[in-house]
Amino acid sequence: MGISSDDAATQAAFADEHDLDFTLLSDPDQKVARQFGAKRVATRLDKRLTFVIDTNRTLLAQITSEKDMKRHADEALEVLRSRSAD
Repeated sequence: MGISSDDAATQAAFADEHDLDFTLLSDPDQKVARQFGAKRVATRLDKRLTFVIDTNRTLLAQITSEKDMKRHADEALEVLRSRSAD
């Protein structure tokens, strides 16, 4: 699942453009972002965070990289694969 402050139409277009096979949620008031400490602030470098959360709601990993989206996917998959090997 991905969450962004973009509106739902923008999210849908992004998902279509990148052929995503997971849900993107819209957080226009940034309520969820603030809860995770990921609120973007215009006066400093923006944050792009990926949280890998277990089914029991335990935070397994936090991945930070504003420009390298592939890093987010690669590291999240690595965490998930290591969990399935246990």
